[in-house]
Amino acid sequence: MSELTISGAHALEVAVATLAIYLVFVGFVRVLGQRGLAAMATYEVPAGMALGAVIGRTTLLEVPTLGAGVVALAVLFSVQRALRTLRRCRRVRALLDRPPVLLVSDGRRDTAAMHRAGVSEDDLRQALRLAGISRWESAGRLVLERNGEISVIRRDAQFDEELFADVS
Repeated sequence: MSELTISGAHALEVAVATLAIYLVFVGFVRVLGQRGLAAMATYEVPAGMALGAVIGRTTLLEVPTLGAGVVALAVLFSVQRALRTLRRCRRVRALLDRPPVLLVSDGRRDTAAMHRAGVSEDDLRQALRLAGISRWESAGRLVLERNGEISVIRRDAQFDEELFADVS
């Protein structure tokens, strides 16, 4: 068997392994929180690289070949596309995504929400600095978004409450 050819049985094994490891990865990210993939600290980069290696080796099984790689990529892209489409359904979206979390309101930190979301004081200080805010009192709202980033709204900003309807 050349590197490009792959038997139907082996292609099915690769497809099942790829789907399984993808869903397990999404499950772990969902359970452990959206913050984990948003901004990696220096010490987290090797873990991210190792995750990629584990996923790659798992999807390609024991003998990685070009054919198996093509099957794995096709499954990954297909699952990604399917989940993007399925996320239009509220129930699927609730299963896959954590809701945005209000971390700071009127300059007051919600330590319980911060703890649940895995956000530290350092994370909040960094978000404020990046937003050009130099005093806690100037912070109106800080929201941990679905993608793991922290949105900063200045206290003096006028905002529409509808923009915060999905924030827990």
